[in-house]
Amino acid sequence: MADSDARAPTNQTGADPNAMPDVTAADAPAGLTRRDALKLSGLTLGGLAVSGAVGGLAPVLAQADDTCESCCSDAPQCDEECCDESEPPPCSWTSTAKASRYSYFNRLAKFQPFAKTPSTVQPLGASEMRITLMGTAVPPRGLAQRMVSIFVEVGWQEFVDDYGNAMGLPRDQFVFDCGTGSTGSYSSMNVGYGRMNKIFLTHLHADHTGDLAHIYCFGPSADRKSPLWVWGGGASGVRNPNYVDGGSAPEYYDDGTAAFCTHLRDSQRWHSESFSFQYTAYAGYPDNAPDCDKPSNFIPSDTSRLNWPTTPAGQYADDPLNDAYAIMPVEILFDWSADWSTESPEEILVYDNRATGAKIYAFPVIHTRKGAVGYRLEWTAPNGETLGMIFTGDTKPERLTLEQAHNSGAGVDVLIHEMGVPPEVWAMKSGGYQSLDDVPTLGVCLAKRIQNSSHTPQGAFGYLLSQMSPYPGLTVATHFPTADDTVQCAMNSLKAHLPRVYQGERPNPPSDAPRVTFAMDLMVITVSFDGNGKRRIREQRGDINPFGYQATPQRLVRVENQLAPKYRCQDQSEANVGDPLAQINSSTTIWPCDESGACNYRDDGY
Repeated sequence: MADSDARAPTNQTGADPNAMPDVTAADAPAGLTRRDALKLSGLTLGGLAVSGAVGGLAPVLAQADDTCESCCSDAPQCDEECCDESEPPPCSWTSTAKASRYSYFNRLAKFQPFAKTPSTVQPLGASEMRITLMGTAVPPRGLAQRMVSIFVEVGWQEFVDDYGNAMGLPRDQFVFDCGTGSTGSYSSMNVGYGRMNKIFLTHLHADHTGDLAHIYCFGPSADRKSPLWVWGGGASGVRNPNYVDGGSAPEYYDDGTAAFCTHLRDSQRWHSESFSFQYTAYAGYPDNAPDCDKPSNFIPSDTSRLNWPTTPAGQYADDPLNDAYAIMPVEILFDWSADWSTESPEEILVYDNRATGAKIYAFPVIHTRKGAVGYRLEWTAPNGETLGMIFTGDTKPERLTLEQAHNSGAGVDVLIHEMGVPPEVWAMKSGGYQSLDDVPTLGVCLAKRIQNSSHTPQGAFGYLLSQMSPYPGLTVATHFPTADDTVQCAMNSLKAHLPRVYQGERPNPPSDAPRVTFAMDLMVITVSFDGNGKRRIREQRGDINPFGYQATPQRLVRVENQLAPKYRCQDQSEANVGDPLAQINSSTTIWPCDESGACNYRDDGY
């Protein structure tokens, strides 16, 4: 919920849509490129900021020598060439230093992930929400940013663990997407696997799901001794264009989250069995689980638009319901064949925890294939205030995000929305070119096709934000190749729609000045209240040890409260313990000592 005053949505460019420059591309000398023609016409960024799209100009420009096509559909909205193609904002790509740093992030105050508390987790206030960006990249990207993942924690709760220790952890916590490499950030930011047990996927692209296998496979070896819950879209319902009656391929693929989790579970059978000489379950689940992890607490009262699981995923479905190798997929069932052009689909409540006050709603977004969703988290804090966050995942600019951000006039504290660089910049950066002039036309065309089907470029991001009422307390651009040069260029585009847009915390910003930031891995965003009850949003950066190991175990379960491992033996005390040799042929092993008692190497590891 933003502090900004409510405003009616408006197109802030607001000038005569029929205005035209004195000279058009049709008047340009033969042989000029479209950009040269636009330069001649005088239609610059300033013209965009003042006058908006210029009526009558785009059809003329569509006949220029740029033969790139945006899509093959005959639908008018698919012809992106009819939109304004004015001279781009002034952007510089000549500085290697600016392309290799993010100065704003480096100036942020440090956040220490490992605290001197029994749980080692930095405490939250009872009415605080903390968002940590664990991955923020758009592929392809180097080591500066991992693939997309967001971690959200709300509130604080004291408890006594199985060993009688007074502990404290967030009241509830959630993972949104888990892109490739992001688990390194989770470990560095001291988020244990036991707190990564509820995952909300926006879509099933690998850069948003690549580390799900890591979370699933290694969680039971650490402190997650309960099932892994995964939310995501249902089957797309897109017809297979190669379908042949009687052929081996189906007319419609089973491509939803349940099938995804089923095949993930089956593909990891060797891993899960080989690790199952360890403890992977505890007898008290779910009755003795924390309030945030009891399914009876968070299952919505209405599941008619959800495919709520009753058995774990996998072709055998033989994992016990209290075992950490059980995956429980929750499919979100929108009618993807419906016409939403005039009436928006109703959001779906997918998580409703009566014990923690956290609710999560899903809504459709537009990204490459039917089935992609965004999420809105709404948390009622103990002080009665409602804090909120939206994460769209990847999406074209679309109306439903505007409606979610409006939130019946209440607004939202933090909006995390993807932003892409312009196609020619994307092609330049990903192709390793030093100048826009070096980028092949084909590369730009391919990048533009991807953008038009799936993504929100920086200019569209600015327009989208300009239409929000009220503005979010903080809008975060993610899925973006963040560096000083790309951020500077993006701010130029945003200012064409939002002249007063700013970055950084200000005590009393005017209502018509939206605050934005550009995501970087390990950025920590905390929504809290000051001594006067006024909402505050802070940005920090995680101060990590790159040579560290995993997070500290944060919710330990006594061994005697855990179920016997699947592969086990009887020790001398007749207690069931895991047998690490049960699944291997050890006949060729070179042991520390041979049968004669001669030592080959130390058995203590040294």
